[in-house]
Amino acid sequence: MTAIELQGSGGWVNAELTDEEVSKSKLVPNIDKHFLASLEKLDPTKMLKHFCKACNSEFDGPTGFQIEEKPNEEVANGLILIERGQYICQKCNSTIGEYRVFSQPQ
Repeated sequence: MTAIELQGSGGWVNAELTDEEVSKSKLVPNIDKHFLASLEKLDPTKMLKHFCKACNSEFDGPTGFQIEEKPNEEVANGLILIERGQYICQKCNSTIGEYRVFSQPQ
């Protein structure tokens, strides 16, 4: 496991990731930034701390979660969106980042 700072639109999350997750979190291979949105929903036990730009606060531990919807809709070529949601600040409830969970039928 590697501790990585993952950028979101409203802050960041520092989390312990596997090598595969670290690779997925890089949207652009030659840039040293890692992004929340490129990963599916993070396990809260992997989150070490987070920062919210809205209230300019840093917290130990995981963010809150807000599930926007569980549509189970096909989005492309058999790819199914099964959950959409946000990582939420513990203090001000602002969105730190977003996630999408997909499933491909067998």
